[in-house]
Amino acid sequence: MLILLVEDDPAQLEPLRAALTKAGHIIDAIEDGETAQWLLSQKDYDLLILDWMLPKVSGVDLCQEYRRAGKTAPVLILTAKDTTSDKVYGLDAGADDYLVKPVDIVELLARVRALRRRSPLWQGDKLSLADLHLDLNNLTIERNQLTAQLSGREFQLMEYLMRHPRQILSHHQIEQALWGWGTEPESNAVTTLVRRLRQRLQTVGAKDWLENVYAMGYRLDAPER
Repeated sequence: MLILLVEDDPAQLEPLRAALTKAGHIIDAIEDGETAQWLLSQKDYDLLILDWMLPKVSGVDLCQEYRRAGKTAPVLILTAKDTTSDKVYGLDAGADDYLVKPVDIVELLARVRALRRRSPLWQGDKLSLADLHLDLNNLTIERNQLTAQLSGREFQLMEYLMRHPRQILSHHQIEQALWGWGTEPESNAVTTLVRRLRQRLQTVGAKDWLENVYAMGYRLDAPER
């Protein structure tokens, strides 16, 4: 999933970003509500995780603006406010869930998995192309009773390919999809990542499914039998 994470405390932002990235999500991690406003006007996110108290524009205000714009992706509010009235206020502002600080990472990841199922793009906990399956919870690929574990970055690429089967995806499209706002991949990052993913696919007998389309990019497809 592409997630917008807004938290003004770097000491809390970085552990959350790292945990979500390790879980296979693509994260735009920022520290103020004003930048979040701009990003929300530019990109379509699968999930928003918003701290309530933010500089310039609060997380609750962001949530209200997002809902007024007709956007439907799930919103999780993080806050130290723990009274019932505070929770009701946040939920009435359009939030789908509410997590009190200090945030427990294991609980956060469980909430994210639950909210993913509310997304209009949710297709189940597995994506499939022919007899190749990608497990979104365990970050594994499966085929013919063989399983390979993917790293967070390998999973991100595999999920992107699985959501765009048989399409040619350019280096630029992959970079834009997989690297969060404010981060720049190295020049050979996509090539290296594709090579690593092919090694994982080889484990389940699907190395040739990831094609290099000369001068255009890459395509995931099941070979004709």
